[in-house]
Amino acid sequence: MRRVRTLGLLGTGVIGGGWAARALHFGIDVVAADLRPEMEDWIRGAVANAEGALSRLTLAPLPPKGKLSFTTDPNAMARQADFIQENIPEQLQLKQRVLADMSRHAPPDVVIASSTSGLMPSDLQLGMAAPERFLVAHPFNPVYLLPLVELVGGRQTAAATLDGAARFFTYIGMHPLKVRREVPGHLTDRLQEALWREILHMVNEDVATTGELDDSIVYGPGLRWAGMGTNLIYHLAGGETGMRHMLRQFGPALKWPWTRLEAPELTEELIDKMVAGTHAQAAGRSIRELERLRDDYLVAIQQVLREYNIGAGATLRSLEERLYEESAAAARERVRTAADAGAPAAGEPLRLLEIAVRPEWVDYNGHMTDSRYLQVFGDATDALLRYAGVDEAYRGSGRAMYTVETRVSHKTGARALEPLYVTTRV
Repeated sequence: MRRVRTLGLLGTGVIGGGWAARALHFGIDVVAADLRPEMEDWIRGAVANAEGALSRLTLAPLPPKGKLSFTTDPNAMARQADFIQENIPEQLQLKQRVLADMSRHAPPDVVIASSTSGLMPSDLQLGMAAPERFLVAHPFNPVYLLPLVELVGGRQTAAATLDGAARFFTYIGMHPLKVRREVPGHLTDRLQEALWREILHMVNEDVATTGELDDSIVYGPGLRWAGMGTNLIYHLAGGETGMRHMLRQFGPALKWPWTRLEAPELTEELIDKMVAGTHAQAAGRSIRELERLRDDYLVAIQQVLREYNIGAGATLRSLEERLYEESAAAARERVRTAADAGAPAAGEPLRLLEIAVRPEWVDYNGHMTDSRYLQVFGDATDALLRYAGVDEAYRGSGRAMYTVETRVSHKTGARALEPLYVTTRV
């Protein structure tokens, strides 16, 4: 698999826009293809809307943002891309036709992936040129914040294709999960579908409203699921003997008729109940307002989980460690290059940290608060130590360095969104 510098997108809806925002943020150029010319404005707007949340996800140094271009010719996109992600409607024959045609224009070493939520990769790769480079890469909305991507190979998919795709998705901050064998709906959607069908039954039978059912998750198991999945949670429920005791104690309840996997008839009455319930939950807030709220708490949750190195937080921590190490290596290379060119390097200040002031860092006067200056200086010190070789391996050996004294003299004040850089003289 070739190095991915340009991601090609076929289909620019919600999922395509999410892919674009994530890739661009991590320095990958994007060529988006859609037969509808008006979708260019839509995808550029989607990328702009995602930028606020993405910018708050991490303070780690990022590569320069990628460039977004748009075309109404999918085959032109295929000729430019190093990796292609298809995001068109969930219609098997449509996807088969488009993928087969596009595969004849993409170079044979370009991986082609589908975002399909449930179609089988073996069916999708029928008729493709070089079908061994095809896989399903199923993301979750919002793609630019949720790290999970399910990787599913078909009967003709090469193992190297799955491995190469996993490396690419890891590079853009995701958690690739290889599915052992293809099944309709993959993994997560099958679990979500079971829950969704039971929700429809309970609303249909007036057991609960949509809001009450959401509360039953938000205030309970939903909080646990962010860091531990259902299986590990049930292991804890078994006490000292874990899952074995849990299954022996509660196993008989599996015979009770608590749930139904077959969905209820989707009548107009049931549809009206679902619509009325979710409108009541929205409480007058627009979709955009709810999306911003969702993005804000997803960022906050991942940052908390990062401190415990668990779940999506572990993915974020691993990404940050790589970004920091790459930044330190680039800084060392700049100094070596300057020295080789005869430029005065020794004793010159090192510019190792560049950020923008976050809106939440300012006070009621619009100035950056004292605590945030200390945070930035601490981050700059961390960057210096990484530059000097104090990396994860060094800290893992039990050794550490500590700040003994800090003095701050304020010459001016930084404001929200202003760029900042810190230089350090050794």
